[in-house]
Amino acid sequence: MAYQKVSAEQKAPGHSQYLDNDDLQATALDLEWDMEKELEEPGFDQFQLDSAESQNLENSETADLNLDSIQPATSPKGRFQRLQEESDYAPRYARPAPRSNHCNFCCLLKILCTATILFIFGILIGYYAHKNCPSNATPSGTLDHQLYQEILKTIQAEDIKKTFRHLVQLYKGEDDTEISKTIKTQWTSLGLEDVQFVNYSVLLNLPGPSPSSVTLRSSGQCFHPNGQPCSEDARTRSSQDLLYSYAAYSAKGTLEAEVIDVSYGNADDLKRIKNTKNITNQIALLKLGKLPLLYKLSLLEKAGFGGVLLYIDPCDLPKTANLGYDTFMVSLNPGGDPSTPGYPSVDGSFRQNRSNLTSLLVQPISAALAAKLISSSRDGTKNGLCSPLELPLTEKRIVNMQVQTVTTFKTVTNVVGYVKGLTSPDRYIIVGSRHHTAYSSSGQEWASSTAIITAFVQALMLRVKKGWRPDRSIVFCSWGGTMFGNIGSYEWGEDFKKVLQRNVVAYVSLHSPIRGNSSLYSVASPSLQQLVAEKNNLNCSRRAQCPETNVSSVQIQGDANYFINQLGVPTVQFAYEDIKALQDPSFLSEAIFPKSATEIEETDPVFKLHETIAKLSGEVILQIANEPVLPFNALDIALEVQNSLKGDQPNTHQLLALASHLRESAELFQSDEMRPANDPKERIPVRVRMLNDILQDMEKSFLVPQVPPGFYRNILYHLDEKTGQFSILLEAQECCESLASNETFQEALSKVLHSIHSAQVYFQAGLDVFDSVSDGKN
Repeated sequence: MAYQKVSAEQKAPGHSQYLDNDDLQATALDLEWDMEKELEEPGFDQFQLDSAESQNLENSETADLNLDSIQPATSPKGRFQRLQEESDYAPRYARPAPRSNHCNFCCLLKILCTATILFIFGILIGYYAHKNCPSNATPSGTLDHQLYQEILKTIQAEDIKKTFRHLVQLYKGEDDTEISKTIKTQWTSLGLEDVQFVNYSVLLNLPGPSPSSVTLRSSGQCFHPNGQPCSEDARTRSSQDLLYSYAAYSAKGTLEAEVIDVSYGNADDLKRIKNTKNITNQIALLKLGKLPLLYKLSLLEKAGFGGVLLYIDPCDLPKTANLGYDTFMVSLNPGGDPSTPGYPSVDGSFRQNRSNLTSLLVQPISAALAAKLISSSRDGTKNGLCSPLELPLTEKRIVNMQVQTVTTFKTVTNVVGYVKGLTSPDRYIIVGSRHHTAYSSSGQEWASSTAIITAFVQALMLRVKKGWRPDRSIVFCSWGGTMFGNIGSYEWGEDFKKVLQRNVVAYVSLHSPIRGNSSLYSVASPSLQQLVAEKNNLNCSRRAQCPETNVSSVQIQGDANYFINQLGVPTVQFAYEDIKALQDPSFLSEAIFPKSATEIEETDPVFKLHETIAKLSGEVILQIANEPVLPFNALDIALEVQNSLKGDQPNTHQLLALASHLRESAELFQSDEMRPANDPKERIPVRVRMLNDILQDMEKSFLVPQVPPGFYRNILYHLDEKTGQFSILLEAQECCESLASNETFQEALSKVLHSIHSAQVYFQAGLDVFDSVSDGKN
């Protein structure tokens, strides 16, 4: 060590004691600098040990040397500062300040300058890189409401009107080939990917070569379904729509029997009739509405009726509607190709012989013909109030009804195209419209549906062409065969069922968007009601007048049926209605009235209502397709279940307890999993994917295996806005009142109980999965 070297040099010969002492003093000062550096090194403890051993050397010539100057410094000011403060050393051993401090300062300054320059250079690179980067390179997950509005603002009423008129001009009545080709060509030119026809050969039930008829036996008068006499002149003057006044898949033939007024045909009506008349093989005069038609026909068939004359009471229609002599069509098909129930109509499929789906002869008639059968000469009003049509029990009417239909296999075409998602291409939002199908009535309201979906496709693809894409795939479908029982959508759904069950996130329906012009009518699954309510409120804030609108989960007509009842997919539909129509009995929309393009343009002359539906539906589509976390509300499902159990319902104590547990699990799921996932700072991609998988399948727990005809399998949907209870419980309760046994009601209770329990277990399992993932990471 350094200090040991100094001790050896003290014995060098030829030096005086004084010189030796001075040299040693100077050498000691040099050692102070060496030791000052070594004090900062890890080996300083060893240095102290060597120094202590040297101090104990005996007979040293420098025994009187003051060694305190080379002991380790204990002053908080440091050894160098302490030596400078000692007066003995300052005058005699003054030396220039070491250059090391100056070098250190220069090095620090260089490092600081270099870091500053690099920092500024990095900022400049980032700034110019961001400035030169096109806006469409922004990740889709960060897009906000402003971007959605930029996409939707390109939707213009005038463009929708032009598309609507172009489609109507293509209509030829007997062939839908040109319409399907036009839709495919237009979607392809707009940029949709892999637009294609999906064809199915299906069994259709068409009107016969001549109209059906109803003849009064008492007078021999014969009438067509619209109430006009069965003369050649009347048949010649009548449009082809006279042929389309029929019930698809009804039994065909001739029946002469007594007409019995069964009003709306519910369980109470039939119970009253059975107590007074023999109804076996008689003809029921039945009003449409209040309950699903298929359900009422099943009750009439079970009771023993042979035929049904179906009409709409004028009192159930808006005052502005003048449908006295108008005819309509209904379909008795619950869904899909009747010859392949439950499986798709593809090549090689077994075809069942099902030319009719009921043993009843069913014939829709106009209100004018119903009044003639009743022999009513009244104007339909009493004291300013509408008086419902009614055949007195004491009067007897015998008629001969003739139903003519033809069953044949025809091709139904769907047009399908898509926009592939960016981050989750295996998750689909399906948007469904409909187009005219050959051999159906000449109504042109389908053109509104097709024009609206085309307008949204055009707006979306303008943005996609700039490089942006939604996170999830959007599939656009124009369905064929809708009016025969949603055949096109059912067959496509059955064809791709396994894929759709796993991957479909939501369905947005554009089935019949313009049915009136006074009120916005929104239907949504419970999990989507909050999102739809927000869009309704936003729409109202943009309009000077906006009637209050409610969002409900009720049964609707159209191709959404398959996705709601077979797949349990959350669904949304916006439409404009007349306020009076919303107050009328439900299920009047089961009647298909041919509506001309002129009537549609009179309802919405400047097509602003079409534009509103396109933008509302489009914003919901974009939000579902692009939000990192699906905008579904789990708690709203639990609240809907609790609300459905309110009221005077027997034996629901156990159901209420289960519903309470379901709500607790949903609240915990919402707060513990959904809230953090909606915060970008806490969002973890793997957990978000798991969360979305749970959200998209929430409603599947409420699909029950068997329900009465015409009722939804998804029990979260009610019959109408006036009935808030579970529909299968209401139906079972009515049946039990007319039967001695309550076995039917207990069976319905079990179905509801199992659904609620399954949903509660589903939410709890989701929470357990997230807990397991958290524990695994810890």
